[in-house]
Amino acid sequence: MKLSTRSRYGTRLMFDLALNRNDSYLLLKDVAKRQGISEKYLSKLIIPLKNAGFVNSARGYKGGYALAIDPSKITIFDIVEVLEGSLAPVECINDTDACCRTNFCPTRDIWVTLSNTIKKSLQAISLKDVVVQYKIKAPELGVDYII
Repeated sequence: MKLSTRSRYGTRLMFDLALNRNDSYLLLKDVAKRQGISEKYLSKLIIPLKNAGFVNSARGYKGGYALAIDPSKITIFDIVEVLEGSLAPVECINDTDACCRTNFCPTRDIWVTLSNTIKKSLQAISLKDVVVQYKIKAPELGVDYII
């Protein structure tokens, strides 16, 4: 399974908002510059994150975007799920009617285990955790933030 650019860039967007949380509202163009992502692409990602209640926006002078929730309360799973939808590797995990073999399929158990493991792993990492790890690693890396 491979995560899309949408999830990777969305996580970087949310990381930037968390890292610069005390700077009030941030402009997407500034986030785009720091993260090396086009502003146009970020403008598409911010909408579902805002609709999910993770981000607030303000118009006008000193407007922009800011986290609506404390970074310790937002997990990487939350971000990825909003941007990707279900992380289930096969359709029958969420929809048992998707396959007539669901009730006796020996491989479905493998995919359920995989799905649960991915979910559990991503739920264990908060946005705050990512910021803390960055602050530990950043001086050693000698580069701007990269996820």
